[in-house]
Amino acid sequence: VQLLESGGGLVQPGGSLRLSCATSGFSFSSYAMSWYRQAPGKERELVARISSTGGFSDYADSVKDRSTISRDNAKNTVYLQMNSLKPEDTAVYYCYARRTIRGRDYEYWGQGTQVTVSS
Repeated sequence: VQLLESGGGLVQPGGSLRLSCATSGFSFSSYAMSWYRQAPGKERELVARISSTGGFSDYADSVKDRSTISRDNAKNTVYLQMNSLKPEDTAVYYCYARRTIRGRDYEYWGQGTQVTVSS
């Protein structure tokens, strides 16, 4: 199983980034996907999540109206478009996959990609 995030980097306040998470080794289209982030000294927090079909998504209040999560089940990839970035968006961003089968959770994490918002 692999979840490989990309697209992070240094961006100025007000800028945009598109994070990608390319996956392999599991049935991507059967898993709900999420993006989490963890800033230095803080707990990991949910940023956005999307259902297995892409029909449902929701967002943390801190990024709502500035971010869009999407997925391409043909490419086994999930995306996070972030606009109007703020310094407080600086964090390591992680991709997360989860599926529950007969009461058992199957979950996988990526290794993370650094996003730094600074002038």
